Amino acid sequence: MPSKRIKLLKMLTNFRIGGTERQVANLALGIDPLQFDLHLACLCQMGELLEELETLRVPRPEFRIGSLYSPRTLWQGIRLAHYVRRNLIQIVHSYGFYPNVFTVPVARLAGASIVVASIRDTGDLLTPTQTWLQKLVCRLADCVLVNAEAIRESLIEQGYAPSKIVVIRNGIALSNFTHSERSAVLRRELGFPPSARLVAVFSRLNPMKGVEYFLDAASIVAERFPDVRFLVAGDGGSRKELEDRARRLGLEARIVFTGFRSDVRELLSEAAISVLPSLSEGTSNTLLESMAAGLPVVATQVGGNPEVIEDGVSGLLVPPRDSAEIAAAVGRLLEDEGFARRLGQAGMRRVSELFSLSGSVQQTEHLYQRLIEVKGCV
Repeated sequence: MPSKRIKLLKMLTNFRIGGTERQVANLALGIDPLQFDLHLACLCQMGELLEELETLRVPRPEFRIGSLYSPRTLWQGIRLAHYVRRNLIQIVHSYGFYPNVFTVPVARLAGASIVVASIRDTGDLLTPTQTWLQKLVCRLADCVLVNAEAIRESLIEQGYAPSKIVVIRNGIALSNFTHSERSAVLRRELGFPPSARLVAVFSRLNPMKGVEYFLDAASIVAERFPDVRFLVAGDGGSRKELEDRARRLGLEARIVFTGFRSDVRELLSEAAISVLPSLSEGTSNTLLESMAAGLPVVATQVGGNPEVIEDGVSGLLVPPRDSAEIAAAVGRLLEDEGFARRLGQAGMRRVSELFSLSGSVQQTEHLYQRLIEVKGCV
């Protein structure tokens, strides 16, 4: 390997399945090893993506912090500073609130040439104090990378310097989600009739994902379409509450909560419609994956969703927290299969043109190279 490779450390919370974690894994697997000497750090060495990343054989240091103000976090900051100096790291890139707040000031004090922070949502889950703290820390970064114009606009409204904010869209490996065959075995495992049409949500189960509005919509759709069944694929702290809600709505015989699944591609092949009922989004990987699989999609008009979907052309957009509108959009697709098929095909083309993994990797590599050149670090 050439000695002039750029030494790059990426920092994220953990390696569990999630939008940010998946994108970091995709970038790590796709980045050019002839140009970049990658170090993949985290705050907690756990998660389903670790096995996939074993093939990289790159350093994966862990910096397990306590609260942001604890002595343990101070010690981990000292460890990180030593790691950056000892390994001559040139670029430090952190993803998300806790990695940003912990990593950015340490990397700056440790003398890293370039410090990049990533913010990948509109901050709806942050407290006002956390929002203020992240903004303060990001002033120390050379660049704040976001994955949607909606996030960029939100940060500018908060007072971030526009010149520091760069938008690079999420990218997915399209071949992972196309041309998957339907499986009678999987249908039997899930308990769905062979002829049933499946309306699915692929999501973490937390309050910001709006799955309760999907369940309310499902109860409306169920009355009109006896053949339709519903699938909720994902896990999280809200699962029991959502299962209880489904029972109260009388959906227990029509819906399956799968929990965490690693076979998302196969589940997508079984679905007729994919719904994203989120109350807040950056750029949703599950939305991109559903479109790449050729599914017609219904998504809430929040965050970066309108940047992914052309309403009525490559999917349908509905207001957040509006079960009736979700039900109406799903019903329209169920009634008009030709329209649904056209939306699915257009969605597949749009993802292929605008959200490819190769494009995302190349744009990220070019950003790193440009930042290094501007600083005169080559």
